[in-house]
Amino acid sequence: MKTFNDIWQLLSPKVEYANRRRACYELWCNLSENQQDTIFETISEKMSKGKFVDYNPLFALRNNCQRPLQTLSYADYYAKYGTTEPRDGWQMANPTGQKVIYVR
Repeated sequence: MKTFNDIWQLLSPKVEYANRRRACYELWCNLSENQQDTIFETISEKMSKGKFVDYNPLFALRNNCQRPLQTLSYADYYAKYGTTEPRDGWQMANPTGQKVIYVR
């Protein structure tokens, strides 16, 4: 479980955003532990890959509440699990009407 200080340190906002700390704290405290973990993991991953995370910490928290959708091709899913049955939260989808993929 990550604390507010963990996420604040990860974001390390610039001085001009210091006045957002209280609003961020209130938002953080109103999130479930699962949502907090998702936000922390998503932001950490984006930063490690050099992807954009909003400079305003309040927007960074709000914009990263949902984990990005993960996908696997039909072939990759079968290679990994040896079956086409749903496992580990993966579900079969056919968004284009042409190729079947798995999403989580």
